[in-house]
Amino acid sequence: MSRVEVLAPAGNLPSLKAAVDNGANAVYFGFRNATNARNFEGLNFSEAEAEKGIEYARRKGVKANIVLNTFPQVDDPSPWYNTVDLASKLGANAIILANLALLKYAREKHPDLKIHLSVQASASNHEAINFYQRHFGITRVILPRVLTVEEIKRLKTKTDVELEVFAFGGLCVMAEGRCYLSSFITGVSPNIEGVCSPARAVRFENRGEKLQTRLNGVLIAQYEKDQDAAYPTVCKGRFQANGETYHVMEEPGSLNIIEMLPQVIEAGVVSLKIEGRQRTKSYVATATRIMRKAVDSYYKDPENFEPRGGWLRALNATSEGSTHTLGTYEENWQ
Repeated sequence: MSRVEVLAPAGNLPSLKAAVDNGANAVYFGFRNATNARNFEGLNFSEAEAEKGIEYARRKGVKANIVLNTFPQVDDPSPWYNTVDLASKLGANAIILANLALLKYAREKHPDLKIHLSVQASASNHEAINFYQRHFGITRVILPRVLTVEEIKRLKTKTDVELEVFAFGGLCVMAEGRCYLSSFITGVSPNIEGVCSPARAVRFENRGEKLQTRLNGVLIAQYEKDQDAAYPTVCKGRFQANGETYHVMEEPGSLNIIEMLPQVIEAGVVSLKIEGRQRTKSYVATATRIMRKAVDSYYKDPENFEPRGGWLRALNATSEGSTHTLGTYEENWQ
């Protein structure tokens, strides 16, 4: 039986190398344009950098998947189709897609290129997953973060498509990329421009001894001088409601499944995905190294697996809000 893989994010070439060097079985990255949902300025790959990254990963026995998880726009869809061609040309191990037209194009034009169904497709039941397999030949689906472990386990009995799940990283309230909060404030969202809070709309302003963060002029949060300021996103803003100022929609925090790693692996998943292509090389190295240790520890003695306090403390130090949650995986969540 194959072991579950540790899949790490790469926002640039140094992060890709950090992921590979710290125990990833596979990495994923996107290009420097609107074709991927982490289109933050200063991140992502050129064609030449992608070629170097794939070569580095392959030399170390690590797979490299290319992300194409936004949706073609009507005025010029050519960048999306060109990216499918480029993934094939570069020899990516898989391309991660959600859009039906791109799935059809990839299947017909590049039949040898493996297709992983992006979480952006929001396929969370076996009928939907098997539909994509039947019509577009997907070999893997990245499950939305809305299922319990028991639901994943039951799902696996009704499909032979590989299941990939999020194991660590940020959470947000969007419906997998369709962020209407972001669209309302900035006019763009991950699916339109590949980013929810574009840097051109972000402002950090000093007001006396306080620091304010704004997004397109809208006050998102205010910090005292001894507080760490977060990058402003609408969902994690601190707003006034009912006479109080607090995180009205979502408290900052990260998903971390290590406390129930055995249950997740035994549900039948093949890949544990670390979120965070927009995060630092240090974040990628730490998250990958600890997930590697946890997975190896599980396979060494599955019956007696226990999450180590040091792992959780180190991961919490990299988490939003310095805390974590089991998210929807937790039993009795619904």
